[in-house]
Amino acid sequence: MKQRVVTAIVALAVLAVVLFWLPALGVQLVIAALLLAGAWEWSGFFDGAGSGTRATYVIIIAALIIGFATVLAAYGDQLLLISVGWWLLALLWTFAFPTPIPAVVRWIAGALVLVPMYVAVLQLYEIDPWLLLFALLIVWVADSGAYFAGRFFGRVKLAPSISPGKTWEGVLGGMLAVALLAVARAYATGAEWTTLVPFCLGVGVLSVVGDLTVSMFKRTAGVKDSGTLFPGHGGVLDRIDSITAAAPLFAVGTSWVGLR
Repeated sequence: MKQRVVTAIVALAVLAVVLFWLPALGVQLVIAALLLAGAWEWSGFFDGAGSGTRATYVIIIAALIIGFATVLAAYGDQLLLISVGWWLLALLWTFAFPTPIPAVVRWIAGALVLVPMYVAVLQLYEIDPWLLLFALLIVWVADSGAYFAGRFFGRVKLAPSISPGKTWEGVLGGMLAVALLAVARAYATGAEWTTLVPFCLGVGVLSVVGDLTVSMFKRTAGVKDSGTLFPGHGGVLDRIDSITAAAPLFAVGTSWVGLR
């Protein structure tokens, strides 16, 4: 736990520097680099993938990121809608797991996980870095609330074939924490809480789906953590799995709930 807390504090400090000190281009490059590290880890889910195959996959994801940062930028909103649809499909998939995951699905799914997150995070940053921080805070609050509620009250397993440690009590605790965060935001900003709370809960629920979905691919590949970059926390994918699902929905829905 001590190692996890120290790593989290360092990560938050780095995030603050990135969002509020670096120029916009620097932010783009940092986010792209983070997701390309995630692409390298994702390629580890491919059966028998050597360094050549893994490098090829990183290049493909890099090309897609560059494309949506330049010539395909006008299609960013459409990509986010496709992403939300993918995550809703992934939600249904979690109920059917364990199921075989063909190689082509692993390749495509990685792109659907990583590239829309890049578009969503950059959109939110361009609107307001504080809005992006609020989106991330929803995910962190949901995760922290689930961890502590599950630790003290967890009894009923959420998805034992995917993530044996997660419980329904943990999810409910996480969603309660998200609801309180949304009420606090509504009170502080004058937003309509009857709209903001359900929206934030939806983002929180989808963050759980992101976590479970990446765990499905890790289980299929026979790995516990996607990497070892963050001591006590695993790899990049282990830290952003929930955000990959939550960020696109949050970016799509900001105009629905008056956040921009």
